[in-house]
Amino acid sequence: MENIDNNKTQTGSRTLQGVVVSDKMIKTVVVAVNRLKKHTKYKKYFRVTTKYKAHDEQREYHVGDQVVIQETRPLARDKRWRVIKKIKEAKKQELEVNA
Repeated sequence: MENIDNNKTQTGSRTLQGVVVSDKMIKTVVVAVNRLKKHTKYKKYFRVTTKYKAHDEQREYHVGDQVVIQETRPLARDKRWRVIKKIKEAKKQELEVNA
């Protein structure tokens, strides 16, 4: 009889999936998370992107990587997320185009 939400782990903290959009800070990456939101009047779904700063201790995640982030205690003024794992690595062509 366990009620486990898909966005929550066993410890109760939220997890989100997104793409790393910046890795220029020391031990910090910026992860963009997309979600669909429904307009209250017109009932149309539209995409909303939220950017989260996440802790990356080993500096192993780079721009374009798909990652999972987990909510944690405040680590800095606006850093409350920690990168848990990499789902998919960025393609080398994407990195060359962005450079």
